[in-house]
Amino acid sequence: MSWNPTQSPEGPGGTGANGIDTLIVPRARDIGGFEVRRALPAPARQMVGPFIFFDQMGPAEFITDGGIDVRPHPHIGLGTVTYLFQGEFEHRDSLGTHQMIHPGEVNWMLAGRGVTHSERTSAQTRTSRHKLFGIQTWVALPEDREDMAPDFEHHKQDALPVLEDDGSHARLILGTAWGARAPVTMQSEIFYADVTLAPGGQLPLPDDHEDRGLYITEGSVEIAGERFEAGRMMVFRPGDRISVKAGPQGARLMALGGETLNGPRYIWWNFVSSSPERIEAAKAAWKAADWETGPFRLPPGDSDEFIPITKEMDRMKIKKRPRP
Repeated sequence: MSWNPTQSPEGPGGTGANGIDTLIVPRARDIGGFEVRRALPAPARQMVGPFIFFDQMGPAEFITDGGIDVRPHPHIGLGTVTYLFQGEFEHRDSLGTHQMIHPGEVNWMLAGRGVTHSERTSAQTRTSRHKLFGIQTWVALPEDREDMAPDFEHHKQDALPVLEDDGSHARLILGTAWGARAPVTMQSEIFYADVTLAPGGQLPLPDDHEDRGLYITEGSVEIAGERFEAGRMMVFRPGDRISVKAGPQGARLMALGGETLNGPRYIWWNFVSSSPERIEAAKAAWKAADWETGPFRLPPGDSDEFIPITKEMDRMKIKKRPRP
């Protein structure tokens, strides 16, 4: 693929000698009393490879009875990845899946032509004070696979490849990198890894992927002598050899990227597609709330409520990110 999804050839911060094409400062969003930091999509960059949505959740601490309640809601045209550093989620979906998510595990839900899911803090966890810290991402599907049947995979921490060298520890969550392959079934070339660096530890980014980025969750890193703190995403120029070095406190990073798609994607609420007509059809189906004969079902075991499309939401335009 040759399409590089940036708003302009320069992007914020330009393209200095450190190889950074785009530097992203995430925006804070409130999702009902819980703050997330959204790095993708950004005004200057819609995607990194096929990654089209990237949210940092927490770190946050909840008192007794507190937690997250994301009611059943729909998706099309993407795969969702939930990866936790602390805490847990109870996942239910319209395929009949009921799965707890714990730190270091991978929840891969392939929406395809349509799926519904909920994410909540379990009743057991709510009985005491608890913490939540993690990353949620969406991966846009190739155009010829946007309407495939939905699917779900869950992999425990010990099923994921771990690579260690020179003060670095990398757990490969999705795809291929550094000669290893994660077990999750993917629809495009991709890599996604949880990387911990000791103070002064170094990490070379894989050079066999078209698009590559880093998100700093903890600590800081140096790239070509320039320092970057936690809460920043850097996207690098294709083809450049990139190595990062952890600062004096070490660092924890999410490395991500892969093959770029054949064109931009339309986004509206939880729907992603190369076609605005598909999104309009999904909107109409969700508003109709026909759980028996329509394209969407509610998750078994969590079907008493759902997130409706409000009048305010309905007035929002379907967004198309521009080509460079």
